[in-house]
Amino acid sequence: MCAASREGTWGWFFSRATETAASPDVSWSYSGIAAFRRRLAETEGFVLSEMWGFGGERPWSDVSTALKPLLHHPDDSADDLSPAECASILVRLEAITDHWAREGGDQLLQQHIEDARQLAGVLRLCIEKDIPLASF
Repeated sequence: MCAASREGTWGWFFSRATETAASPDVSWSYSGIAAFRRRLAETEGFVLSEMWGFGGERPWSDVSTALKPLLHHPDDSADDLSPAECASILVRLEAITDHWAREGGDQLLQQHIEDARQLAGVLRLCIEKDIPLASF
């Protein structure tokens, strides 16, 4: 299932897996999440397009990163990310975001920094409330 992204197109949407009070969500168009994940993978030292499921043959078992649950997450439907996975992703995502912010850079990098910070807010909430992170 897809959800409307902030650009008004169909894409990826992460939400805390609960029906309770309004709280932060983060969403991307398919092209937006693809660019974001490519940059994360490059920062982690591998090329996403070389990975199985992204056009390549390289197995995910070859990659060691706390971001694997996010990077190897199917676009169309997938299991929720557990609070433990959220915690692991959050630590690495915040370190990467700090690194990107020190780099400065183009407008796309600035958008990725903003997106990473929004995702970090959702991850933090899932950890605090001990609820999974759902993707749609």
